[in-house]
Amino acid sequence: MAYADYRDVDQEQLERDIDEIKVTIGSRTEEDFQHLLKLERWGRGSTIGGFILIFAIIALDYSDYTMHPSVFWLFGVVAALLIGIGNVGRWANVTHPILHGAYDKVPNIPYRYTKKGYASGNRRWVDWLDWIKPDAWAYEHNIMHHYHLGELDDPDNVERNLTWLHNINMPMFFKYAIVYTFAAFWKIAYYAPNTLRILENKERLRNKEPLMLGYELTPFTKNGLELWKNYYLPYGVFQFVFLPFLFYPFGMEAVRNVFIILLLGELFANLHSFLVIVPNHSAEDIYQFSTPHKNQGEYYLRQIMGSVNYNTGTDLIDFAHGFLNYQIEHHLFPDMPHSFYQKMQPIVKEICKKHNLEYRQDSVFKRILMSIDLMVGKTKLLRIEGI
Repeated sequence: MAYADYRDVDQEQLERDIDEIKVTIGSRTEEDFQHLLKLERWGRGSTIGGFILIFAIIALDYSDYTMHPSVFWLFGVVAALLIGIGNVGRWANVTHPILHGAYDKVPNIPYRYTKKGYASGNRRWVDWLDWIKPDAWAYEHNIMHHYHLGELDDPDNVERNLTWLHNINMPMFFKYAIVYTFAAFWKIAYYAPNTLRILENKERLRNKEPLMLGYELTPFTKNGLELWKNYYLPYGVFQFVFLPFLFYPFGMEAVRNVFIILLLGELFANLHSFLVIVPNHSAEDIYQFSTPHKNQGEYYLRQIMGSVNYNTGTDLIDFAHGFLNYQIEHHLFPDMPHSFYQKMQPIVKEICKKHNLEYRQDSVFKRILMSIDLMVGKTKLLRIEGI
């Protein structure tokens, strides 16, 4: 893959141009908060709609009404899709910006929508109950990923994380099969243990202790016990034990069917989130860096060189992408509300054109195929010495 050499970019002027966007866009307002609440309603509505549909088909199946199994499972799959969409919507459209502090400066913002108040303590059960512990993800994502993008210290450096797969001597078909299988449960297999590892290493660095290089997935070690106790079990027991057994009055078959539908919902949520998250920084036209950035101008340059957008448009299109289709804008200003990215995108495009920088934007489906090629070792990230 040929690449542009960006070492001659005027980083000081780029910094001034990017910083000017904040003046152009202005301050956060109540309108931006209302936009967040709309996205939250869409995600909650999808989840609630899924459970209403589950209750309807379970109740009908339990009654004297004879429902053909194919009809039952058709509606069951639709319910699972709705629950999966709600799951991703809660993570990408609500949790993501709030934990970046995107709405902290909105006048009179309720505390529960601030970085400190959201999903904190017992509010985790209300705001964002998932396989991932909120404070661990916030550190792994907000600090280590955003401020080490494309470096070896970036915990989400896909090429580095999958070196083991590149080096395995097996037919390429099986490597692709491993990636597709991994996508089906990547939140529990990657995000939960990796965020715990990164958070643990933060403490180890402070105490000058050796860093953890891998995961502990079994509950028979200190780290593994923490993973099960505070990551896996809270969500796993609630989602796949407590919720199915709410349907026990309809019989054990109903409990089993609800369990299967919720598993399908989890599968869809994993595939959906994998689709919109992984391709943002991983393909043969994305850059990797060998040293930390030296100044703010270089930081801005790297966010553009190391990120890609998907198709953008209406709130509905953007909601479906989790607003990760504005990844370039998000990495330039990670603490901005989602509504700001829609306003600043044309400005960022013009700045890239002015500085002769490629503004990458493609269909998410094209990008996921490019990312998977990188994951199996068929392609590699680009590198430039000196940036």
